[in-house]
Amino acid sequence: MKKLLFLTAIAVLTFNSSIAQEDTSSDNGIKFGAKIGGNISTLTDDGNFMPSNKTGFHIGAVINIAISEKFSIQPEVVYSQQGAETSDWFSADNINLQLDYLNIPIMAEYKIIDGLTAQAGPQFGFNTSSKLTYKDDDNSDYKDNTASFDIGVGFGAQYELNFGLFFQARYVIGLSNVIEDTIVDPGTDTKNRIINLSVGYFFN
Repeated sequence: MKKLLFLTAIAVLTFNSSIAQEDTSSDNGIKFGAKIGGNISTLTDDGNFMPSNKTGFHIGAVINIAISEKFSIQPEVVYSQQGAETSDWFSADNINLQLDYLNIPIMAEYKIIDGLTAQAGPQFGFNTSSKLTYKDDDNSDYKDNTASFDIGVGFGAQYELNFGLFFQARYVIGLSNVIEDTIVDPGTDTKNRIINLSVGYFFN
């Protein structure tokens, strides 16, 4: 099912991009774009921010679908580097947990003023890679300990200039336990927290 959802998302984006190349008019209420930016991520232990923040990047494709003058829907497909790192995490030194995801946020947008929208909606994440570095040793595969699927909710804002360039800020709160064989205390839930800062461009 997860592979089917992933292939469907890629197929939709590919199909819509081919349409956009043939018809660059924005009168149809659908815009196609791309974005890139940085992440500031961490993990929480039952709501407590335990490790230090980790920086990474994200890159992906965006579709904006106008529903009315004020409302629109913006699905995205985004590769995202996440995780956490610390020099004193659960009595251990120099731990770096790298979690790579293919995220599919589906944001509902409300136009506040021309160019500026507020965004909120769910995000579905598929873990593609998990690497744990402990005390400067080589990376070890941590995927067997990491949940393959993550659900979160995002809140943010987007500002678009009249020629298609846009800027985006978003905070994503993970709702799923991402560490199955936990490296924290047994019985606790470890969840993603991510700040995304992006710049992008709508092609039509």
